[in-house]
Amino acid sequence: MNWHTLFSNKRLGAEHRNVLENFRTDYMRDYDRLIFSSQFRRLQNKTQVFPLPGAVFVHNRLTHSLEVASVGRSLGKAIGERIVEKYEKELNQEAIEFYKFELSAVVMTACIAHDIGNPPFGHSGEEAICTFFRELEGEQLKILNENLSENQFNDFKWFEGNANAFRILTTIFNQSNLNLTYATLASIIKYPADSTNGFKKKSFISAKKSGFFDAEIEFYRSIACELNIHALNEEKTVFARHPFVFLVEAADDICYRIIDLEDAHRLNIISIQEARNLLEPFFENQEGKKSINEKVDTIEDDKQKLAFLRALLIGKLVAKCTEIFFEYEDQLLDGSLNKPLIDLLDEKTTSLINKIDEVSVKKIYNDKSVIEIEIAGFHIIGGLLKEFVSAVLQPDTSKSKKLLQLIPSQYGIKKGGDVYSNILAVVDFISGMTDLFAIDLYRKITGIQIPQL
Repeated sequence: MNWHTLFSNKRLGAEHRNVLENFRTDYMRDYDRLIFSSQFRRLQNKTQVFPLPGAVFVHNRLTHSLEVASVGRSLGKAIGERIVEKYEKELNQEAIEFYKFELSAVVMTACIAHDIGNPPFGHSGEEAICTFFRELEGEQLKILNENLSENQFNDFKWFEGNANAFRILTTIFNQSNLNLTYATLASIIKYPADSTNGFKKKSFISAKKSGFFDAEIEFYRSIACELNIHALNEEKTVFARHPFVFLVEAADDICYRIIDLEDAHRLNIISIQEARNLLEPFFENQEGKKSINEKVDTIEDDKQKLAFLRALLIGKLVAKCTEIFFEYEDQLLDGSLNKPLIDLLDEKTTSLINKIDEVSVKKIYNDKSVIEIEIAGFHIIGGLLKEFVSAVLQPDTSKSKKLLQLIPSQYGIKKGGDVYSNILAVVDFISGMTDLFAIDLYRKITGIQIPQL
């Protein structure tokens, strides 16, 4: 890979046009299309960590994505300007313009889309889908084994929100002509591997999870061909990571650690002193450390104290990740870098980040309120899948006919149609729900709540 070929404003599934419309570039239009999409709006009612809604404001998937996009834009701007500064004599004018002015927009857009494929109820929603298909038995299991390839069945048994995001942005979006550029799509795929060859945590970072379903594998191959992203296996089902992906990942890694602490403090799960003890050491042994502590002490509101530290730390980590990006530039370009940027920072910084992770796992991610919503998610997602998968596989029963009428026609379920496509459509329908819609529908179809006439 090289900096000349890693970007393209061609759009997947659309005729290429290089036209400036209303002062917006192709990459700016990607951002606008996503911001105004219904899929993005639904993130406002999808759980990030803590249950929604509540009397106390906590982050949902939408607010988290917007904050990640802000950090990603800064990273893209810093990296792009450094690339131009370093290679200005070697880059053509198109590349100079892209890295100087457009990379920030690409990374920002990829950031707002990075969670767009997540089902309701946070990561427990993903686990609920996987668990349902892994525990299938009897006639339903027989039908799937007979009609699905190994990789197609693995799409469900190893359901992954990242792969679902790529499906939404390439298959579902394309139904509305919301085609995105190759550069933006490539920047979103953290794990460019199929479901069978993914989830190999001791292998390439590309194969830690999966990044595309069997239905979309040809889409990614065409993107990889256009951008000269090389395959890591002969079957071309595992690819090297695009370098821009590391920037999207770094923005997410920076945000969720700090933001989860803020939410936990708002919910009285951790005290302001505990939060300060985790964040203030990042500024030790640097000029201005004493003034930073003094400034925090002068702020009366504890939430504002934490906001002040958060802003400083994000800026510090963005600068560090920028330096690391160029320190490992050769590995980024040859596809051999096997760690996220944040894991490559200096020993002191990574040690402090690990302390945040330890506290988060112990006190935040295992808080009673979080566990309760995860358990609820298992029951609700599992219950919806049980009803709708049965309806697809046995469409002639009276109940199945009624259930299938609840799935909008846009999902393309066809009686007697391809089993893989029909099951994928059911998963599309359920994973696209908001938390509240999933709860409401589950209550109604299970008879817990009777619709008022």
